Amino acid sequence: MSPRPVLTLIAAVSADGYISTGTGVPWHLPRDQEHFRRITRGQWLLIGRRTYEEMTGWFEDHHPLVLTRSPDYIPPAGEVVTSVAEALEAAAAGGASELFVCGGGEAYAAAMPCADRLILTHVDSTLGSGVPFPTVNPADWQETSRQDFPADATHAWGLRFATYERLRVPAPAL
Repeated sequence: MSPRPVLTLIAAVSADGYISTGTGVPWHLPRDQEHFRRITRGQWLLIGRRTYEEMTGWFEDHHPLVLTRSPDYIPPAGEVVTSVAEALEAAAAGGASELFVCGGGEAYAAAMPCADRLILTHVDSTLGSGVPFPTVNPADWQETSRQDFPADATHAWGLRFATYERLRVPAPAL
């Protein structure tokens, strides 16, 4: 058996902890889109079914694993998995060294207990409600890199790219 891939959650999160107001990404942030594409290009992705369907057309050079409770679902690209553990096994069998969780809220919640790394875009915007990103306990994570960008002509909100590494051994995948 191949070693377990690093499990990385990658997300854009509002200042009040939300990733969406219910459907899609609530911001137009070209810098964040390029950041996401650069990091995930050619990588294995774990994506909840609704998010996968919203992102149709993004998977030309990725290996998407669609997390769903419906094992009979047939995605146009990629394959179906029913748990984070199954996704990690599939990625390992495919030779992946890292598996990126790209949303939505339920996929992030399922993966957070066994995540090794977080790559977050902190957006200087408040949504007030919507789909939350799981709580990041500061006792469990250390920020290892950070880039700040102010609002500008193409970005209505300032943003910060931050990478966090887990300080404690993550829980096994369920």
